[in-house]
Amino acid sequence: MGNTIGKSKKAKIMKIDGETFKVKTPTTSNEVVKNYPNHVLLDSQAVKHFGLRAKPLEPNQELKPKKIYFLVDLPKIEPENEKTSLPRRVRSSGIRNVDAKGRLELLMLSKRSVSDISLVKPPSNLGFDRPFDGSMRVKMRLPKAQLEKLMEESNDGSEVAEKIMSLYMGGGGDAAEHDSDVLRQNRKPRGKRVSFSPMEIEESPVEAAPQ
Repeated sequence: MGNTIGKSKKAKIMKIDGETFKVKTPTTSNEVVKNYPNHVLLDSQAVKHFGLRAKPLEPNQELKPKKIYFLVDLPKIEPENEKTSLPRRVRSSGIRNVDAKGRLELLMLSKRSVSDISLVKPPSNLGFDRPFDGSMRVKMRLPKAQLEKLMEESNDGSEVAEKIMSLYMGGGGDAAEHDSDVLRQNRKPRGKRVSFSPMEIEESPVEAAPQ
């Protein structure tokens, strides 16, 4: 019984590569990470419940015996502008039924993906003809005959523009069929080409009938 009382209790530390070691308690988080620059300690239970939101242990926070802690190197994420920042999605329910090593690997993969996203800048021009005010420029082709007809039936340029927009907004099927009819009317029919090939006519001698 004396051996049981005198036995020291230890905390278990797990690295990202799966290597584990134990430290005697009482001890602090700073004592563990002082030999590992840019590393922090995470409580395995906090990672289980909060995922990426798990808060690292404070430097003076004491480690509890018979508990598992993760020793990880968290990437530094540069601050982003509000316009280019991406929403941060947290999923913690998917790692509740995973063991300690699996939770550590998922945590590091998630941290790495967030770091990679922060380094990616969206392209400034995607090839669209779009002004800065958010509107979009649409190009529409009309036959010359149809455009002249719209100009004759309209009083001014604004009325012509309204009629063109009504053609565009009225549905592509009808407008396309109307355009094709106008094109058929304006298109000159092409006659069939007939070619003649010269034929050789052989003359046969004509014999005179005997008188």
